[in-house]
Amino acid sequence: MYKYRVKIIQAIVAILVFGVIITVFSLAFVNKKEQEKGLKFGATYMTMNNPFYEIMDDEIRSVLEARGDVLITRDPALSIEKQIDQVQEMINQNVAAIFINPVDWKAIEPALSEAAAEGIPVIAVDSDVYDDDKIACTVVSDNYQAGVQCAQHLLEHRDGGNILLLTHGSAKSGIDRIQGFKDVIQGNPNFHILSEEDCLGQLELAMPVVEQQLQQYPQIDVIMCLNDLAAMGAMAALEDAGMTGKVAVYGVDGSPDGKSMIQEHIMTATAAQFPRKLGREAAQAMYRILEKQTVESVIKVPTELVTIENLEIYGSDGWQ
Repeated sequence: MYKYRVKIIQAIVAILVFGVIITVFSLAFVNKKEQEKGLKFGATYMTMNNPFYEIMDDEIRSVLEARGDVLITRDPALSIEKQIDQVQEMINQNVAAIFINPVDWKAIEPALSEAAAEGIPVIAVDSDVYDDDKIACTVVSDNYQAGVQCAQHLLEHRDGGNILLLTHGSAKSGIDRIQGFKDVIQGNPNFHILSEEDCLGQLELAMPVVEQQLQQYPQIDVIMCLNDLAAMGAMAALEDAGMTGKVAVYGVDGSPDGKSMIQEHIMTATAAQFPRKLGREAAQAMYRILEKQTVESVIKVPTELVTIENLEIYGSDGWQ
């Protein structure tokens, strides 16, 4: 039990430290590079406290630097106002293009309009934007499929039960994952969705949400989480309630922490994303756009369900 608690604390500390490091690094990196030749690109992700975005950003940066170009990375820390300001900052710095993972898939529209007015192409990464006519391309995991995969596994392994959903209502990726799950479950009368609770996909918000829900609904059999960070928070709450291993917990990401919890039989399954492939696809698509080549409006990368049965294929030490 203490081993698991230490992992949760370590995850929170790592998340906070990384948020500081990525901000300092990106500022220093840009100051060093801005005088060099090459194109300048911008990237802003809803929050850099999720290691998933670190991996994706690293892959985009790798592709760009291989061509002598520069990437400016910004962290709005889940503030749509900050993210809009960051896009404006990038426009003022005359970036060639922008990669955006929106804090709010609808409220980001003013930033998209500004970029479009300046002729700066934008690619949405990992999560769609509502006004997709104002961007050049969307590169995402098949988020709906991720939810379907989790639900199908549940139906194959349980006859029924009460379900808690942990959501992120302003992120289209989270919306699609939960919708995919619900669409499969709704056809089975033996499963009941007790509640849908928004946790913004954050560990530190998911934990108290689940604690409160356990008091309101003592008989929770399944928790479907929009991502692995939310699942980590859910599992911490379950541990405090003495319910570790008694509730099926599903997530989406295929994170090292999530796969480690599967290995320890604490987490049931996670629909794995491939952040490196997402980043690579986004960077390559952006160059094609700048070269006036034809690019699909939506590029989807399939997800794969990771369970205890196939964990050895993916490993638990890193991202796939």
